[in-house]
Amino acid sequence: MDISASKTNTMSTVVIKKENYLFRLKKNASNHWQLYLLMLLPIIYLIIFKYVPMYGALIAFKNYLPTKGVWGSEWVGLKHFDRFFHSYEFVRIMKNTVLLSIYSLFAGFPFPIILALSLNYVNSRFFKKSVQMITYAPHFISVVVMVGIILQMMDPRVGLIQKIMKFFGLPTINFMGIPEWFSHVFVWSGIWQNVGFSCIIYLAALAAVDPSLHEAAVVDGANKVRRMWHVDLPGIMPVAVILLIMNTGHVLDIGFEKVLLLQNPLNMSSSEVIDTFVYKVGLASTAINYSYSSAIGLFKSVINLILLVLVNRIARQLGQTSLW
Repeated sequence: MDISASKTNTMSTVVIKKENYLFRLKKNASNHWQLYLLMLLPIIYLIIFKYVPMYGALIAFKNYLPTKGVWGSEWVGLKHFDRFFHSYEFVRIMKNTVLLSIYSLFAGFPFPIILALSLNYVNSRFFKKSVQMITYAPHFISVVVMVGIILQMMDPRVGLIQKIMKFFGLPTINFMGIPEWFSHVFVWSGIWQNVGFSCIIYLAALAAVDPSLHEAAVVDGANKVRRMWHVDLPGIMPVAVILLIMNTGHVLDIGFEKVLLLQNPLNMSSSEVIDTFVYKVGLASTAINYSYSSAIGLFKSVINLILLVLVNRIARQLGQTSLW
């Protein structure tokens, strides 16, 4: 009887708490209906364009035929995943994708922070605005135009970089024809294009640093480098950790536009990544294979999700800010 009474009391407590929560939620919604109405649009967008299309992931487990539809197509299980894993190009594609992603992540991560810290201590307003405009501008150049600029500058015959190398007596290098140079060209051109725009977030974070900390550091005799190291960096570290976690969740998302435009038969061994492979084999080939390309895309998304959760947990255990 005591056990039954305890269970009854527990259930009653849970029901009461649930009713109180619903009552508070209803009251809060009635008092602040404008905010809930404003929040409704992005929720509808997420449901329609993010969650509803998830049913299409079933294509990866079926031999999809457009004439039969998703539900009418034959179920083949993990056949397409097994085909990708045992493909003779699997190791090369994964290696290129991971190397390019890690290279881009760790090479590009510190430069926006360094640029933001440098601009934060510039006294000349004109110089600061000029540097901001010059560094932000490349971000708004389209990928096609950016690749065109890169190819023209690195042209073995008339490229600007080649002429500079000749001027200093250095031998010319066909950068786009040597596979080992592809990753360097891809990563550093991306850093040049995006470093200015990325530092905006860090400049906003630096503006939120308590000025009294800088005043105390100046009284203690700290120079600008010491203030950057002991005041500014700890102040923006939570933002940096959040951005690092989010970027880690896109490790396998190189994006096929820039890679595809920079590819040629000479550098294919180091430039073929998952996205370009999916485009060529799954969509651009004569025999379009929706299921195979969907399986590869689903595999990539699962790996990204695992990395995101793992890095977020590590950051939380180390005492830094985390996404959840």
